Amino acid sequence: MRLLLSLLLPLTLLAADARKPNILVILADDLGYGDVQCYNPTRGKIPTPHLDKLASQGMRFTDGHSSSGVCSPSRYTLLTGRYHWRTRLQTGIVGVFGEPLIAPDRLTVAGLAKQHGYRTAAIGKWHLGWDWPIAEGDRPLFRNYKEADKSSPEAHRETWRKVFEQKIAGGPTTRGFDTYFGTDVPNWPPYCFIENDRTIGTPSVPLPAEFFRNHLASTPGPALPDWKLEAILPALTERACAFITEATDKPEPWMLYLPLTTPHTPLAVNAEWKGKSGLNNAAADLIMETDAAVGKVLAALEASGAAKDTLVIFTSDNGFASYVGVKDLEKQGHYPSGPLRDYKTSVYEGGHRVAFMARWPAQVSAGTTCDQLVHQADIIATVADILQTKLPANAAEDSFSFLPLLKGSSAPTRQNAISCASTGTPGLRLGNWKYIATQPAQLFDLAHDLGETKNLAASQPERVAEMKALLEKLITEGRSTPGEPQKNDVTVVRFPKSGAPKAKAAKKAK
Repeated sequence: MRLLLSLLLPLTLLAADARKPNILVILADDLGYGDVQCYNPTRGKIPTPHLDKLASQGMRFTDGHSSSGVCSPSRYTLLTGRYHWRTRLQTGIVGVFGEPLIAPDRLTVAGLAKQHGYRTAAIGKWHLGWDWPIAEGDRPLFRNYKEADKSSPEAHRETWRKVFEQKIAGGPTTRGFDTYFGTDVPNWPPYCFIENDRTIGTPSVPLPAEFFRNHLASTPGPALPDWKLEAILPALTERACAFITEATDKPEPWMLYLPLTTPHTPLAVNAEWKGKSGLNNAAADLIMETDAAVGKVLAALEASGAAKDTLVIFTSDNGFASYVGVKDLEKQGHYPSGPLRDYKTSVYEGGHRVAFMARWPAQVSAGTTCDQLVHQADIIATVADILQTKLPANAAEDSFSFLPLLKGSSAPTRQNAISCASTGTPGLRLGNWKYIATQPAQLFDLAHDLGETKNLAASQPERVAEMKALLEKLITEGRSTPGEPQKNDVTVVRFPKSGAPKAKAAKKAK
């Protein structure tokens, strides 16, 4: 019997190692590095017990980054493993009713998982564009109805009806996801849920004026007659829990991408959470509600019995939005960026250094912290590494697997990384050094100056020149990973901008 057991044990371990884990990626929206208690224990005043627990059960990265200080570019990079500035979107975000940013033939992490037998779903905020079936002359009726509602409102509503009764191409279900449910952009039209490629109901009335106060909606446009902003987060949470429960009962592994709509505007806090932070700030209350939503999703995962075989990654698309009351919060002792400089939109660390944690009981030791540089671009390469597959040369050009870090290695998995301001200004990391391509140049030693208070560029011109040359190399080669050079989608704007070539959407160039 002992001999039989000794023979069977290696086979059992091999089968366990070969099991494909479920993958749950939760992306918060505008959650600052210092908004999570375990990242900011001395200057954070908002309780986040569920996120703190998640961190304690796995690995907490202290040097994790998004691709930009705003959301669309960060989402593009997370899903594709490619820097957003290689596309047309070198500044800002995808506009209202904008076109798809992810090319139809671009491999996403969902598409990769699907190739390996996964059931894939996206639930939440997409904000990467669709092929909306809107005639060019009708766009003002959709993008800013406030200007267009002075005449023929019934004709306008008929135009809305014709559009929203059609399928919407170019969305998540064409970019690797089997299913989608969400609100696209919760503070923009259309004010309704979208399921797969259709709106749920027909937005037929302008969103009422009272929705444009107190950091709620920001852009006028078509809405469902009974639309409630407060209902968005609970609906996403419920759908996510239902997906996990249902998918776990099926034989194939699953991947859920859960881009939450909060704590970004609309700051539509449900009654049970209003005032709970004690900071007289709706964003602070919404952070607590967001934490609770994550807790519900993780509880559903636990109840399904799949938690031990699921890689959970939690992160945020960018830093805290200063315009929702950062000064008042800091006066009360809560610092949304923790020790970091600046906030959302910025090239400084507070714009893109974000909470980044991973839990995978089968592989990741609980209660661990990692200070190595990681980037949201790295998720797709990490999944490929887990699946023991090689990525194509024309995919995930800026993605480095951090699987060795998850398994306990202390060696760096990437040497450099780029994160940009919303204006496009790039910040290049090389080890602990950070170069910002402004005029005059900026250079910081983050190992000794995490708050970016001392610009060392004037005293280290050789290092500045080295990093400037590296930035140019990363641009012209079309990738930062080893491999065959690739083309950028457009001419990449160089910074500082003076004398730089302009991006042309139709032109293929390095």
